Amino acid sequence: MRTFHHHDFADLGSLISEKEAKGLSVSLCIPTLNEEGTIARIVECMRRELVDSRPLLDELIVIDSGSTDRTRTLAAEAGAQVIEASSILPFQGKRTGKGENLWKAVHQCKGDIICFVDGDIGNIHARFVYGTVGPLIRDEDLGYVKGFYERPLLASEGVDPRGGGRVTELLVRPLFARFCPDLTGLHQPLAGEYAARRSVLEMIPFPTGYGVETAHLIDVWRTFGIGAIAQTDLDERIHRNRSLADLGRMSGEILDAFFARFPEVTEASEERPPMISLADYHERFSKSAKGARKNA
Repeated sequence: MRTFHHHDFADLGSLISEKEAKGLSVSLCIPTLNEEGTIARIVECMRRELVDSRPLLDELIVIDSGSTDRTRTLAAEAGAQVIEASSILPFQGKRTGKGENLWKAVHQCKGDIICFVDGDIGNIHARFVYGTVGPLIRDEDLGYVKGFYERPLLASEGVDPRGGGRVTELLVRPLFARFCPDLTGLHQPLAGEYAARRSVLEMIPFPTGYGVETAHLIDVWRTFGIGAIAQTDLDERIHRNRSLADLGRMSGEILDAFFARFPEVTEASEERPPMISLADYHERFSKSAKGARKNA
């Protein structure tokens, strides 16, 4: 699997020239739900660095799941086009979840390349976009590029610099190792920062919830091959850490998406049968019972 570093694409002038020479357009979608604490800084950074200063982005859209705080207002004031997910393809019925937002982004965004960035990043930087978009501009064989990074976990005893990504390490990585080992080279399979060609995204289904990133990787791998997938080191990402209850719900949605793609899986861990089914067990305890009656 091809692995890059965001520094490889930091020369934005060169990257933009190559994008324009190839006739490509790039859209950024930020899916949101109650992100008033971070969304304005994210939009301001992306507009300042990647629209006004150096026009890598042709479109900057926030697709919101129905926030009850000031997310939509702050995003619009910061310069994003803000759209409620429920207003896109309304005749398809209303669903909720991150995957729903991303699916509707494929319909709403106009770019040949669509980049996704989560709305809760505390240390936002333009690298979260050019690091994943860059490989797609440079290499026409690539179709899907994931970001990866260190994810500090804030805990009562301090900061664990590698403590984030608990669902990845405890659930997704073991599943990939067993059922799709080609994908085990991905450092952060659940990363919310990634980019893909429209021609890839329009060909794959989208689970409506948190299983969407896992499903994407499996479907892109099966449809286009492992050679279409790459990853970029984005250094560090700081964001809110979710509760164990939230992670439990996320894990359930990931499992639903995963096993929808492996319905034939029947392999189980190695188990011993019930002891009562063994002839040796019956013989041992029938002898013990006879001995006990004899000694009585």
